[in-house]
Amino acid sequence: MEKLKAVFFDQDGVIIDTEKDGHRVAFNTAFKEFELDFEWEPAYYHKLLKVGGGKERIKYYLDTINYNGEEYQKNSDSFIKKIHLRKTEIFVELLMSGDLPLRPGIRRLMEEINNRGLFLGICTTSNEKAALAVEKYMLKGIKIDMILAGDMVKHKKPDPEIYKMALEKSGISAQNAFVVEDSRIGVLAGRAAGISVIATLNGYTKDEDVSSADIIVDSLETDGGINLDKLESYL
Repeated sequence: MEKLKAVFFDQDGVIIDTEKDGHRVAFNTAFKEFELDFEWEPAYYHKLLKVGGGKERIKYYLDTINYNGEEYQKNSDSFIKKIHLRKTEIFVELLMSGDLPLRPGIRRLMEEINNRGLFLGICTTSNEKAALAVEKYMLKGIKIDMILAGDMVKHKKPDPEIYKMALEKSGISAQNAFVVEDSRIGVLAGRAAGISVIATLNGYTKDEDVSSADIIVDSLETDGGINLDKLESYL
């Protein structure tokens, strides 16, 4: 019996390198449409990534700058949701344009998972609509067994809630699963759920402390490519 039965992928920064030229651009476009006089530069957005979840990032930022817009003061949650909804629509349009390619090795590894008949899940702090768009436009031909998005949990990464939910819904033990992450908060979430983790770093996360991951690589194509036998050897 195989020890490895499931692989759960984070989305942003793992499946596609979306943060700098995807989500950040979509946030800034939405801010402009709402006539908000600020913009998130790449370096500052990097810092904001330590806050899990898009709506949470907006709230953190508005509170940080002591934003006192009338609509925000009346109902901050409603105001943030409207901005985030429009941001998600813009992000989906970017995905549909084909300008955000898959990260190296992702399709190969997912096809290997499909061919071996293992469970394949996506566990992301992103909005469900964005996650479904990634599946539809970027992962054609890949069988995805489950998508869990940020709106489905009360607590975002580094809290392990989303990965514990993945184990519960898949019916698979933590000892038989692997998580693919790219950031410190993602690695902490996977490890706190008791799951082995591979960290595949990108431009935004290459200097983060992901030392608690079982495997750390710059790319899934490192040393000829990460495969299921490599993951299974760590279980």
